[in-house]
Amino acid sequence: MRHGEVHNPEGVLYGRRPGYHLSDLGRKMADRVAEHLAERDIRYVVASPLERAQETAAPIGAAHGLPTATDERLIEAANVFEGKTFGVGDGALKKPGNWKYLTNPFRPSWGEPYLEQVVRMMAALGAARDAARGHEAVAVSHQLPIWIVRSFAERRRLWHDPRKRQCTLASLTSFTFHGDKIVSVGYSEPARDLVPAHLLAGAKPVKGSAKAFGA
Repeated sequence: MRHGEVHNPEGVLYGRRPGYHLSDLGRKMADRVAEHLAERDIRYVVASPLERAQETAAPIGAAHGLPTATDERLIEAANVFEGKTFGVGDGALKKPGNWKYLTNPFRPSWGEPYLEQVVRMMAALGAARDAARGHEAVAVSHQLPIWIVRSFAERRRLWHDPRKRQCTLASLTSFTFHGDKIVSVGYSEPARDLVPAHLLAGAKPVKGSAKAFGA
């Protein structure tokens, strides 16, 4: 699961920075997904250590009488632009000093390599699978790592256009295992009606805002 909307009035790319919590709308999204999953056979709930992920996981765990475990491997991807605005036609991209970070979109040169994200996310999925073996687990993470591990599982290239990620706020990307092998991947948006239009999967970025891509 991707976390809900974050309170981010400055419009910065918050990445791994601490102190970014769910907005009131984000908490409604988390509650909606908890309701959606209330009848599922969930035996394990785990989240990234970042506040927004922990707060998203909390109502799901509460609905099933489960504590929220923490797995560092579910954390957001590292990014050199953390704490900066990263909009279209403004922000960090206007400064020539930052252009050196944009030389290799295949790795990518501005942050954590895609392959490293695959390795840690696959390990986190495996741990969640083992903790709920024969049942279901919910792991709350962030847009880019979720999209990258899904792309890997579906055998797509890892480099991509961020605007085309199918990973809306509070969405569920579901991995079904047969034994230790992923046999199918699903996607759903239980809180879609709560998500502002410009933040939906595939939405065009808004000038002056990093929120179209989220984190």
